Amino acid sequence: MNDEEFEAAGQQMLKYVIDYHKNIRERRVMPDVKPGFMRKLLPDHAPHTPEKWDLLFKDIERVIMPGVTHWRHPHFYAYYALSTSYPAILADILSDTITCSGFSWASCPSCTELEVIVMDWLVKVMDLPEAFLSTSPGHGGGVIQITR
Repeated sequence: MNDEEFEAAGQQMLKYVIDYHKNIRERRVMPDVKPGFMRKLLPDHAPHTPEKWDLLFKDIERVIMPGVTHWRHPHFYAYYALSTSYPAILADILSDTITCSGFSWASCPSCTELEVIVMDWLVKVMDLPEAFLSTSPGHGGGVIQITR
């Protein structure tokens, strides 16, 4: 996929995401599928040549969506999917672009330091004791966990 194809596919995907959010009420909250449902929808071996984007895009509704539990559906009450808001999606695009893996400081200093600062902000917003701050000697700090 070259730059132009990526831009066109990206616009198509963004439109899909917006339409998904707008029309989520029309979907079933929980999927009505049985284990192994996807095996009959896909070949039994990996393709020998890359498939065109248009074919892959069609598989979102044909293959993926039948087995999706729609966490953002207004009638789904089991978990809170905070990582699917528009700002979170944009952050994921940037994070994926720069391959931001924050499992250690050396893997991405900016990612790690931003997380520490945001955790300290949360300590202050929640009025927790200073021992929870990352700057507290030997006590504080933490990590942000997503809800996926």
